[in-house]
This record gives sequence, C-alpha cells and structure tokens, in this order.
Amino acid sequence: MTTRTLYLFGSAAPPVFDIAHVIEEAQTRGWDVCLGLTPTAAEWLEDGLDGLAALTGHPVRSRYKRPGEPDVWPKADAILVAPATFNTVNAWAQGLTDRFVVGVVAEGIGKGIPMATMPCVNAAYVQHRAFERSVQELREMGVQVLYGEGGFVPNQPGEKRPYPWERALDAMDALLPLSGA
Repeated sequence: MTTRTLYLFGSAAPPVFDIAHVIEEAQTRGWDVCLGLTPTAAEWLEDGLDGLAALTGHPVRSRYKRPGEPDVWPKADAILVAPATFNTVNAWAQGLTDRFVVGVVAEGIGKGIPMATMPCVNAAYVQHRAFERSVQELREMGVQVLYGEGGFVPNQPGEKRPYPWERALDAMDALLPLSGA
C-alpha cells in the first residue's frame, strides 16, 4: 500500500482537542500525518505535544524554521486545515502569512497541492462580510472549502455540537485517493 503525506493544520477552536483521534483515523486511511498548529492551538495542546509528535512520528510545528535549517517533514501530498477559525480563514484568503500554518497553505496554492479546509466559526462571526468573501476567495483559488451544506454549518455562539471530522477526512480521501490498496 502506498502512503500519502497529509499536513493536518489546526487552529485554536474546540475541535482541535480531538486532534489525536483525527490523526489516528487518518493513519488508518493510509495517511502519514504531519501536524501543524497555530501558535494559540499549540499553546492549548502544550501538555500533549510530545505525545502528538510520537503519534505522527514527526515534530509538531507551529513556527517557521530558521533559514538554512533542514525541513523536518516529508513533502505534502495534500493539506487539510481544520478546524479553521475566522482568523485563519481570513488571513489565508488575504495572504497574511505571519503564522506558519497560513504561510504553508498560501504557498501551497501556488504549488498546486490539493487542499481542503473546514471552518469552525459561530453564526455571529459569519455575519462579518469578510468571512464570506474569504470563503469565496479560497474556493476561487482551488481550495475545497467544506462550509455550509455537506460541511461545517455554523452554530450559535456558545452552542456545542460535534465537529464533522469524518467529512473532512472523506474530502481528503476524495482529493487524493489511496493507490495500490
């Protein structure tokens, strides 16, 4: 069986606390997972970062490497950005690459890497006009945005419900099917 390399990038939204389970599920689907986190998400998961690195077999990254340092991850076959916060979606669409996660996916568009994102935003955030423009911008750049019917549907502020991780992983499998199975 051929292994595909998935960069899984998470922002600081409650579903990021389920990331170990998501990594395990992706691995059962034939993905070699490299985990990247926004700085706040890395802070939230700080106590478990060593365990997540052991689970993936790769260092967890939340910052750019220094010039001249070797890349510690294999080349990505596909990238999933989930959960993607209001801030991450807007920064990515606008090309604001001060954070490692956003920088990699912004460059990934130009490299033609298959990518999907599933936002995790509440209904109050999506009332801001920038969000819909950003979703449209990412779609026009070829990113599969799992938002709305068939993806993430915004909840009311403070409402808790399951995040549809299966849909995100199914989208990645559809973007880059496993060969040699």
